[in-house]
Amino acid sequence: MANVLILGGNGAIARLVTANLTANADNHVTLYLRNADRVSDLVNAQVTAVTGDVLDESALTTAMANQDIVFVSMGATGTVKLTETVIAAMQAAGVARVISVNDLGIYDEVPGKFGEWNKQMIGKGAQVGKASDDALVASNLDYTTLRLAWLNNRDNTDYELTQKGDPFKGTSVSRKSVAAVVTKIIADPTFASRASIGIDQPGTDGDTPM
Repeated sequence: MANVLILGGNGAIARLVTANLTANADNHVTLYLRNADRVSDLVNAQVTAVTGDVLDESALTTAMANQDIVFVSMGATGTVKLTETVIAAMQAAGVARVISVNDLGIYDEVPGKFGEWNKQMIGKGAQVGKASDDALVASNLDYTTLRLAWLNNRDNTDYELTQKGDPFKGTSVSRKSVAAVVTKIIADPTFASRASIGIDQPGTDGDTPM
């Protein structure tokens, strides 16, 4: 049984994770987003929707009461303040486990022409993503950073993982695969504990996303 808070609750991956989790009647999901009406189709006995701003530490702390794990689904490359606010709210609420979506390339770990292309496309977002990851590492939280290949909507869960310090593999991955990894971590919070993992689909190597 797990009580899971998903920040950015209307995102495509957030919706997939919600579907995975509610397949187990013992799980409860709280979706946190700017307008809870956008996920009214998901609300039921297992799913609660909360309207709130992820940069509002007080509201976020309130939403984290009695949660077991937090999934930051919207990414960490917009502003470091997002990750800093999540950390502060989790510490205030006494919640330790967090999964945070980030970009590939934050450690300059993407090799070859694809790495050059990715660096151009992400731009300064990589610096923000690295600073966000550094904030998680420096915190006392039990974190997992997910560095995602370029996303697609393929109907598969064919993925491989790379660890921090290893060259990133592949160029793309399905949202369904990412949701599967998040669901796996929630089911077994010791998996990828205090780790940064890259996620891609095997066989998608190339100079640009496949």
